[in-house]
Amino acid sequence: MSARARLNVLLVALAAFTAGALPTASAQPAPHPAPRVAHTAVLDGFRLQQTKLRLDRGDPRLRRSVAVLTDRADRWLGQGPWTVVDKPRPAPGGDVHDYLSQAPYWWPSQSPTTDNPWGCPYVQRDGERNPEVDSGTDRQDVEKTFDAAYDLSLAWYYTGKKRYAEKAGQVLRTWFLDPATRMNPNLDHAQFIPCKFDGRAIGIIDFSQSFTSVLDALALLDTGAPGWTRTDRTGMAKWNSDFLGWLRNSDFGKEEGAATNNHGVFFDMQLAGLAYATGDRELARRTVLDARSRRIAPQVASDGSQPQELTRTRSWHYSTFSLVAHTRLAAIGRHVGVNLWTYRGPDGQSLFKAVDYLLPAATASAAWPHPELEFHRYAATDIVHAAADAGDTRARKAVALLEEPPGGDLWSLRPAPEQLDSIAQSG
Repeated sequence: MSARARLNVLLVALAAFTAGALPTASAQPAPHPAPRVAHTAVLDGFRLQQTKLRLDRGDPRLRRSVAVLTDRADRWLGQGPWTVVDKPRPAPGGDVHDYLSQAPYWWPSQSPTTDNPWGCPYVQRDGERNPEVDSGTDRQDVEKTFDAAYDLSLAWYYTGKKRYAEKAGQVLRTWFLDPATRMNPNLDHAQFIPCKFDGRAIGIIDFSQSFTSVLDALALLDTGAPGWTRTDRTGMAKWNSDFLGWLRNSDFGKEEGAATNNHGVFFDMQLAGLAYATGDRELARRTVLDARSRRIAPQVASDGSQPQELTRTRSWHYSTFSLVAHTRLAAIGRHVGVNLWTYRGPDGQSLFKAVDYLLPAATASAAWPHPELEFHRYAATDIVHAAADAGDTRARKAVALLEEPPGGDLWSLRPAPEQLDSIAQSG
């Protein structure tokens, strides 16, 4: 055999070996599809997408955080769904579909009798929570509904496991959509006081605290969750639109919007979040813009303290609680081109100063110097994270010294401030 013939044989053999040893283009594993960007109201959908991609690439820290999240989600799988029609007696208006809650810090002044079954009149004890508010009303069930929907939707988004999406859908449909169990889109009977008020404007805060998390849960499910249908999306859009109308036009909504303490900030946060989620970007933008002079300037002092919250018996709780609303409103502002973090009031007031005021107690470098019945250092953890993300140098240095909340620090998965001590304590 000639040299050229031998060379041809070798080339053919090499080609055959190469073809068998290397996969063809069609044999390459298909690339993992990028998750869709969720049109969230408070969370940053693009940031969530990038986090999901890092998780899919095997980021070990994110895997540990997802394990904490799915542990929480797994506990919800065997619970609920909850509904407003399960309470033992309807709201004062007589409709079982109306939400009912009771003012937490009001107590009977008399022993109940046949003629006075409630023990009226009721008297206020600020910071002391009456345990009867947990029975006979919808307050605990709505808290579970909101928390479950949020945890389950996040767990589905990051893991793709349909059981989480299906449970989230069941929870949301039962509370908001099913004709037999749905809640009417109003808060006419929130935080009632027996024998005194059938409902109060400040009861709107029952929803303001967590409902924007439900808006984000819906946005996550809308990226393609199994079992979450077009009918579900349409139904929730209608409920949210009706609820937004009630907030804007009801006497209670107007009264709560005029509040000058944390109630006013939470109202703005809820209004802006609902406006953004239902497509009214102009209302959302205007609400965030107005918060600069209506909320930050009058509520935050030049040293960063919040004087109205410091008068409470739970001054630490309410100082962190109020800043949850401020910082979540700032997050909504990001979607509509408003940066609340850069605002400076006439005396130098700012959200950065308000967070920095909490840092000594949040990092355990100094005691909180104001009255507090039940101090939880971790209540400030998310707020400090938010300020650090927004560019606060002092907050960035403090992050490593923060106390991890009892449920785990999930900031990397849901970077928006949550109230980390129980919402049942606030009013």
